[in-house]
Parts: sequence; C-alpha cells; structure tokens
Amino acid sequence: MSPDLLPALTLGFLLGMGHALDADHVVAVSTILSRASGLRRAARLGVAWGLGHTLALAGAAVVVLGLRLAIPERLAAAFEFMIGGLLVALGLRVFAGYRRRRVHAHSHAHDDAVHVHFHAHAAGPAHDHAHAERSAVVSLLTGMAHGLAGSAALLLLVVSRFQSVAAGLACVAFFGAGSVLGMALVSLAIALPFAVTLPRVAWLADSLRLATGALSVSLGCWIMGEVALVGRLFG
Repeated sequence: MSPDLLPALTLGFLLGMGHALDADHVVAVSTILSRASGLRRAARLGVAWGLGHTLALAGAAVVVLGLRLAIPERLAAAFEFMIGGLLVALGLRVFAGYRRRRVHAHSHAHDDAVHVHFHAHAAGPAHDHAHAERSAVVSLLTGMAHGLAGSAALLLLVVSRFQSVAAGLACVAFFGAGSVLGMALVSLAIALPFAVTLPRVAWLADSLRLATGALSVSLGCWIMGEVALVGRLFG
C-alpha cells in the first residue's frame, strides 16, 4: 500500500462513520428499528444497512472510475427524490404495522346474537423470525438506495483524488466499513429506548414508534419538495 494512500483511506473510514449520522439515514433506520426487538437484532439491521450502502457505492464506483463517467445532476436529483419517497413509505409502513398489531376484530355467536370484540395478537417466535428476515432485507435495500442517492459527491471526490480503479475502490471500501460500524452504533443507540420501554410501558413504546413514523413521513415530504422546487429534477 502506498504511504500516500493510507491517510486518504483513514479519512474515508472516518467520513463513513460520520455519514451514518446524516438525518435521512438516521430517520430511515429508526423506522425499521421501531418494529424490531432486542439490541442484537438492532445491530444486525444497522450492519445490513451499511452493507447495502457500501454495495451501491461500490457498483457506482466501478462505473464512474472504470468508464470515467460523471453522474448527471438530474439523475442525482432523481435519486434524492427517491429517498424522500422511501422515507414516506417507511413511515407509512410504521403506521400500517401499528394498526395491524393493535386492532383485530372478531365476532362470536351466542344464542343467535353476534358479539364483536377487538384485541391485539401477540407475536410468536415464528412470526418474530419471519419479521426479522423481512426487516433485514428492507434495511439492506434502504442502505442501497441511500448509497445511490449519496454517491455523486463521494464518487466525484474519488475520481479527482485517485487515478486507478483499485485505489478508488479501496477508498469506497474503507468509507463503507466506516458507515457499517457507524450505523451499527447508531442502531444500538436508537433501539435502546424501545428495548427499555417495550417490556415495561407498552403505550410509551407505541408512542415512540408513531413519532418515528411521523418524522419519517415529514422528512420524506420535505426532501421531495426541496428537490422538486429548486428545479434540479424537473428542470
């Protein structure tokens, strides 16, 4: 490894850790973690997000560095608009999950009279396992979407700094490793309030979930509006 390359790789790792703290990243992961249980599972979801983010960046880096192409500004704006829509979808997913979990109607017939009652079903181990797998996939795909949306500025920096594809990909790899570690730590910090409140105060955990969903929808709408109003997407 060239001595001149080590400082750049170290900087890429630190930038990756800081990149995990971007508002849209934290909010997106928060909506996914609001449906998870346990700190270990939260850390795995954070790692899945970081891996997806790194895979998308690496793929874009191969195209940009290998073919010496620049990402059009309108395409970068389209990716940002997509992230806004994704945040809205994740927030609505929280609301839909809350409704399915909390509201269940059942009817019973007694002496020719029909009675209807509502209650929530407790999730069993099989349900938890299937939900964990879905959440991991959602976290991975969300990380990939964020990697595409945030790749333009990073890849321009990589192209200007490195002349070889191998060196550029090494920088992306270190950046990705930093984002994986950073998001794992962020996920643990986000999941802690849910882990503390869920076994003790169910209504407080539900309030945190709903607040997270509302924040995700609000931030997503703001991002889409900002991209559309400044004219970078629609000209």
